Amino acid sequence: MASRAEILRELNLGPEWRLRHGVGKATADAGTRTERAPSAAAQTSTGRLERIAALSWDAFAADVDACTACGLCRTRKRAVPGVGDVRAQWMLIGEAPGAEEDARGEPFVGQAGKLLDNMLGALGMNRRENVYIANVLKCRPPGNRTPEPVEIEACRPYLERQIALIRPRLIVALGKSAASLLLGTDASIASMRGRVHRYRDVPLVVTYHPAYLLRSLQEKAKSWDDLLLARRVLAASLSGAEPLQRG
Repeated sequence: MASRAEILRELNLGPEWRLRHGVGKATADAGTRTERAPSAAAQTSTGRLERIAALSWDAFAADVDACTACGLCRTRKRAVPGVGDVRAQWMLIGEAPGAEEDARGEPFVGQAGKLLDNMLGALGMNRRENVYIANVLKCRPPGNRTPEPVEIEACRPYLERQIALIRPRLIVALGKSAASLLLGTDASIASMRGRVHRYRDVPLVVTYHPAYLLRSLQEKAKSWDDLLLARRVLAASLSGAEPLQRG
């Protein structure tokens, strides 16, 4: 009877290739090691998160200014970390810097900022005392477009660090981007208003972004009600009482 090799030659199937002993196992082991070992990108990401989570206020602004985690660093003029009292009880969080904020390096300094300042003034407050103002993004998106998910995720560690450093007694989310990020929901602003939410253990009130109010004047009264709710929530938090939801 013809051997296997002779049959293969007769059928013009060429030489019979055999896997050398041990090569398959070594290759498989190498693949397993590759899958288990963290990639350089993962290691870099982990290192960045750890660095940001340990930032002090003295180093915070410089770290934001040097950030290259998304493409906005190439199009913005200045980074916009935040402004206000770093020991504030109130923390207001908007979406992203606009053109004037990008030029000056401070959040809410355009027309929307003037409206916000007027609303705070009506409460007997201002942006320098017991209030800290920040944005979800620290750099301006070109053309003031809506922030992209990758940009929000790149900036999320900075916002989380700011909240951790300030330890506010109350957060006011100004607009959908801030509310969605902090509460992990895609619900509408209208459905989130008038209720006390929580970001971790901090009471959170949702209201419209001042830029939206400039285009929708009829909603200003609703935002005023939201700020009154926020004031009651903070007062109740400080006294240990349960705040009313609306009023």
